[in-house]
Amino acid sequence: MAVVTCALASAGLVQADDRFDTAKLYLERNVADGDAEVVIEAKGDDEGLSVLTLVAPDGRTLVDFQVPEGKLGIRSVKLESPEPEDDGRVQADFPAGDYGFTGITMDGDRISGSGTLSHRLPPPVSFLVPKDEQEDVPAAGLKAQWKPLEGIEKYVLILEDEAADLAIEAELPGNAFSFEIPNGWMKPDTDYKLAVGSVAPDGNRSFVEIEFETAQTQ
Repeated sequence: MAVVTCALASAGLVQADDRFDTAKLYLERNVADGDAEVVIEAKGDDEGLSVLTLVAPDGRTLVDFQVPEGKLGIRSVKLESPEPEDDGRVQADFPAGDYGFTGITMDGDRISGSGTLSHRLPPPVSFLVPKDEQEDVPAAGLKAQWKPLEGIEKYVLILEDEAADLAIEAELPGNAFSFEIPNGWMKPDTDYKLAVGSVAPDGNRSFVEIEFETAQTQ
């Protein structure tokens, strides 16, 4: 099926009659680690995809994803570039501008979409509570707080207990500046990693990560 649909697409016989439910890409920076990556997200409708391609503004095909022998295909795809040092290499390989998404469903229908990538990154947050490397953070009643920023679409907060492989992830509105950790989730005398990403209206995001340790007693 995938071979047939690819041949039809190459011959121009498959008509574009649908759109991706999701077709976007954005630039993400980790301020603490000093690295950057591009994240690509594509989601079809109810049908699985046998083919997904992404074409950059300069005409290069950056993604050529295929399901050569599957029967259901893949409905949703999230791809991440490597995370090199934020020295311009990611931006050079993924130039700013409009990207074209094209997919072929398992039934041979063609779907299309577009996404715009910007290299502008939003400012990062500054934590007020807790502080990085703080060692006496209460395990109960903690409200993480940061200085509010202007022009932010939303915040993404991630709290991780890496030793237990547990995490909380929350999306907060752009006017938020705090998040209360549910009581009972954190344990005394435990290391945690807290990250908050500021997300711009174009989807680009800047993450700041800190680590802290809870107090030995509640």
